Amino acid sequence: MASSRKASNGRSPLVNQQRQITAFFCKKPESSSSPSPSPSPVVSKLNPKKPESSSTPSPSPSPVVSKQNLKKPKSSLSPFPSLSPVVSKQNPNPSASPSPSPITPSPLQSKRKKPLLVIGPNLASSSPGNPTSDKKSYGAEVVDRRIRVYWPLDKSWYEGCVKSFDKISGKHLVQYDDAEEEMLNLLEEKIQWIEEPAKKKLRRLRRISVVEDEEEDDLNELQDDSDDEDWGEKEEKEAMEDDDCLEDMDSEVEKEETGRGGGRKKTNSSKRKLSGGGKTASTRKKSKIGVELENSVSTVPFAGNSEKRIESATRISADSGKVSLRDSPTAGDAAERFITREAEKLPFLEVDRKDANRRRPGDANYDPRTLYLPPEFVKSLTGGQRQWWEFKSKHMDKVLFFKMGKFYELFEMDAHVGAKELGLQYMKGEQPHCGFPEKNFSMNVEKLARKGYRVLVVEQTETPEQLELRRREKGSKDKVVKREICGVVTKGTLTEGEMLSTNPDASYLLAVTESCLVSANQQGVHIFGVCVVDVATSKIILGQFRDDADCSSLCCLLAELRPVEIIKPAKLLCPETEKALLRHTRNPLVNELIPFSEFWNAEKTIGEVTSIYQRIGDYSCFAAVNETVLGSGDSSLENGNRNCLPDVLSNLVSAGEDGSQALSALGGTLFYLRQAFLDETLLRFAKFELLPCSGFGEITQKPYMVLDAAALENLEIFENSRNGDSSGTLYAQVNHCSTAFGKRLLKTWLARPLYHLESIKERQDAIAELKGVKPYVLGFRKELSKLPDMERLLARIFAGSEANGRNANKVVLYEDAARKQLQEFISALRGCEMMAHACSSLGAILENVESRLLHHLLLPGAGIPDVQSILRHFKEAFDWEEANHSGRVIPREGADLEYDAACQVVKDIESNLRKHLKEQRKFLGDASICYVTIGKDAYLLEVPESLSQSIPKEYELRSSKKGFYRYWTPVIKELIGELSQAESEKESKLKSILQRLIGRFCENHNKWRQLVSTVAELDVLISLSIASEYYEGKTCRPVLSAPHSDEVPFLSAESLGHPVLRSDTLAEGTFVTNDVKLGGCGNASFIVLTGPNMGGKSTLLRQVCLAVILAQIGADVPAESFSLSPVDQIFVRMGAKDHIMSGHSTFLTELLETASMLSSATRNSLVALDELGRGTSTSDGQAIAASVLEHFVRTVQCRGMFSTHYHRLAVDYQKDPKVALCHMACRVGKGVAGLEEVTFLYKLTPGACPKSYGVNVARLAGLPDSVLQKATAKSQEFEGSYDKRLGHNLSNQRWEDKVALVVENLMEIATSNNCHTLTDSMVVGSLANLQYRARLLLQQH
Repeated sequence: MASSRKASNGRSPLVNQQRQITAFFCKKPESSSSPSPSPSPVVSKLNPKKPESSSTPSPSPSPVVSKQNLKKPKSSLSPFPSLSPVVSKQNPNPSASPSPSPITPSPLQSKRKKPLLVIGPNLASSSPGNPTSDKKSYGAEVVDRRIRVYWPLDKSWYEGCVKSFDKISGKHLVQYDDAEEEMLNLLEEKIQWIEEPAKKKLRRLRRISVVEDEEEDDLNELQDDSDDEDWGEKEEKEAMEDDDCLEDMDSEVEKEETGRGGGRKKTNSSKRKLSGGGKTASTRKKSKIGVELENSVSTVPFAGNSEKRIESATRISADSGKVSLRDSPTAGDAAERFITREAEKLPFLEVDRKDANRRRPGDANYDPRTLYLPPEFVKSLTGGQRQWWEFKSKHMDKVLFFKMGKFYELFEMDAHVGAKELGLQYMKGEQPHCGFPEKNFSMNVEKLARKGYRVLVVEQTETPEQLELRRREKGSKDKVVKREICGVVTKGTLTEGEMLSTNPDASYLLAVTESCLVSANQQGVHIFGVCVVDVATSKIILGQFRDDADCSSLCCLLAELRPVEIIKPAKLLCPETEKALLRHTRNPLVNELIPFSEFWNAEKTIGEVTSIYQRIGDYSCFAAVNETVLGSGDSSLENGNRNCLPDVLSNLVSAGEDGSQALSALGGTLFYLRQAFLDETLLRFAKFELLPCSGFGEITQKPYMVLDAAALENLEIFENSRNGDSSGTLYAQVNHCSTAFGKRLLKTWLARPLYHLESIKERQDAIAELKGVKPYVLGFRKELSKLPDMERLLARIFAGSEANGRNANKVVLYEDAARKQLQEFISALRGCEMMAHACSSLGAILENVESRLLHHLLLPGAGIPDVQSILRHFKEAFDWEEANHSGRVIPREGADLEYDAACQVVKDIESNLRKHLKEQRKFLGDASICYVTIGKDAYLLEVPESLSQSIPKEYELRSSKKGFYRYWTPVIKELIGELSQAESEKESKLKSILQRLIGRFCENHNKWRQLVSTVAELDVLISLSIASEYYEGKTCRPVLSAPHSDEVPFLSAESLGHPVLRSDTLAEGTFVTNDVKLGGCGNASFIVLTGPNMGGKSTLLRQVCLAVILAQIGADVPAESFSLSPVDQIFVRMGAKDHIMSGHSTFLTELLETASMLSSATRNSLVALDELGRGTSTSDGQAIAASVLEHFVRTVQCRGMFSTHYHRLAVDYQKDPKVALCHMACRVGKGVAGLEEVTFLYKLTPGACPKSYGVNVARLAGLPDSVLQKATAKSQEFEGSYDKRLGHNLSNQRWEDKVALVVENLMEIATSNNCHTLTDSMVVGSLANLQYRARLLLQQH
């Protein structure tokens, strides 16, 4: 029998991992309910610690211990004494105390009611250590019985239940309590049967939070008069009604400890005997923290929902702030009970709903985020209830995580969310209520935030001891501890979490505002101000830009960033802007702020930001952080106080109206982040950037190619069209980055390819030379692969340098937050050390490379900041390994002046004590006198009894032993007092040294960020150099050159492959390459592409556009040769899709994208149009397609490809030198029943294709033969009719032309005759000829 077990993520395997508080409130398992003479406490499987002594004497305990962590090698089994305890080897000395006094057991000990051990007829003398002697066979009669099975390798007993019996094999299926199953032959196993006791009905239980034993008596008086006691008074009485229930409560408390992570200590049962006496306690001791909000059903219920919502999902709407019970996991009767109670006792939630200003839904300025509480309702609340309602009534749109001791509690509508989304179970009682331990905070808050909830974190900022002191010293009448809002967590404000650590993609928070310009010549022009924030990396991107009526630039930004959260001023954005926000985002969380008061204008924003930076203090450290595409301007402001602003903000302020909207967007962002306690934290070390599309200059002045929203989506740069993930995208193809921050930079490069030739060539040179130093590159990548996400880690370190929000000093936390911060700090130090070493190792290639970019990046002092001396300082300051292991920083001498000074004071006092000892030896004349420590008394002067007569009277006798007396001299007493104070100061300095070290680390934040930026750029360059190895077919370095003003922009590709197809997924030569030429000498700038359905037209369009993007980010291209003049914008119209939620049909969506092309394309743009006009009738579609094509060819004169099934377009441009007619080649043959069978050749071939062979695709799709044959006949009929009509039209056109020519000649004759230039005979001959020609034309017509 194998002893290994699967891991369970740190939670007890006896409890559902997603339901941490299930055990405390659910009925007890049948195996642990009945009193027994042979108790068998089951120790937590995950924490096989020594069982503590039971509170009840046990003559023969048999504790069952962990099978999770007992990884001992198999050893021979030794016989056990009869019914002796079986424990882990790690804890070989379990003790059982016979004392009748109650003992508070360890939270890790699963102390249950002990089940009866049933001894079979022949098992009277059997023991856990000896095999049972009963040889009777077991059959179906033991199914559903409880059993205990001995595992020899674990040397432990495990409990379970017999589930079934297999008659053929004679084996039973045993399911253990951790849900693991095993087929066993019971005759061959050591087993014990457990008698199942009668089930007892459990009452609602009070939960007790951690209070140390010695503190309970001190706090008892305070707790007894607390209003929080009233909350669950009736349930408390019900739970105490019968004596049997007390035993169950002890068991359930222990289960709660297991289910909630073992964090809570049990307190003494109200009917256990108190130590030193036989009387029982009348009430249960409890911590104020743990009972403030419990069991409020009997007094006043929490908020809920109307009966009509019983079938709706638990959800808090960002717009309405209401909660519903759809798909609630509660049983029907429970849900009905909740709804009935809410409807009866809380009518102000639905029927009489008002906001805080007493406005009703539908009233102007109604605020669904707040709730008006009737005065009579507030008066009926106890202190704890009132505290909860005060928070909730102001934040109805959020889920409250309400801290109580070591647990976060969710009540009422929030409890429904916890039950549905977090898998928590409702606690018993009438009110919805659930919770989870403090250690699961990060996991649960991230889960809710990812699902679109806003989480309000309410923390305790006072302990019961501090409350008692406040009441005693200040006369306060408060009976509940202080709690404060310490954070609001949403999708866009997450800074840590398991999913965040595994997903490198940025989670952007976007604030947008606008002003509209409407004039005679500029209708519907928008001026947008945006602020984009990545809270996890402290990056802030600001911009202001002019946009067209369709918000094309805003759509482009949204498609690139995909913000997870949007902030906007309420009712101020235009309908077109609202549609763009809806269309080009992926279900973001939307926050509407009140204009001016919440979404600040530029003036208020400048004042607030200036105030923040003045409070921060050190302005000089921010100037170097800024990254901006603006030129260096005069950052001095008229107001001298604004000199502290970073350069980007200074430039926006100086820009006046051209920066006011961007500053307003920043104001909305800061107000929102202030609610989450992130505003100052973010600005302190913010990395400001200016949005590349900011300003109103020409595109040719921009440093990047523009990819609009349609291009990013249709070309599948980041998201595929199947499921929205990155598989099969260009990003996935070129992403070989080793770091998370490198992956984010690669996304930025792909979204903004370069446009300036010099920048492109610099990257190309660097990538080419990195291919030639593969051994160095491999070593560099190996070191980078060990790095955490340094960009986010550094941002957390910087944010944690100042206590704020949940990390504030006043917040009462039971988890070791300082240890976690220390581990992150050491991880950051090690990461910086690894990055510096990796760059230094790669720098060895500089001798053999000429790339200017690589020299800039790898040259110490240029791209690589000088951080070696800083790292050496921290290396010498303390032992990183020891600190990481112990959770404390013990600084080495000289590392911290404050700590060294405190240590020196202690040493001086100890030196004085030693000096005093020498003086006493000399004074009393005995060199044997020494200091001893007895108990808490240190530095006792131990003097032989023979010298007692010589002891001065002022010496204080503290203790004695045979032959010796121990004294404190006045000097010793004084020095001990000084020593105690000095050691306290030393300990205080030791505790604060981590913050001082982090502060010192943050002083060089510019260098750490520069190091990360350099490593990220090197990582991306290496990734692009590796990507070419995965292309299918040959690759080349693109040749880019700028055309002269009189030259036509060009693009030329030979044997062009597809950039997204990988060589490891296709056999060599599988993909058909093509030669493409657009523009340049002797080539048409536009290709009209025809061909059969499924012939590869769309694929060709995509691969050309993707190849251009690769070329302009500096990467190689899958082709034998590739040359082009730089492209400033790529426009793509491809595929058929609608945006119904924006009110856009398929055809309207198609034309909106086309309109953007027509208005924005320039001579240097690249246009790809795929089957334009197919969303309407043939005549209209063909007319629109022809007009659009004509505009691009004649007016814009850009490069482009136009695929179509309108073959008339090919006829119209047969002789136009600016347009090349091409088609995707195919071979047509006869198939079954005379149907055409098309073989696709996927080769770009000159000339137009005569038809599209749509019936062939229908055949491939599996349409019935009868349908296909009828379709073929109809197709031939339509083609014949069209050809006849076309021929008639062409004939008419030729006749009309000839008639026009006859008339023209006649007019020429008449003119000549009037001028007398012709003789009469000539006139008569000409007229006779015209008459003959006219007669022929009449006959033909």
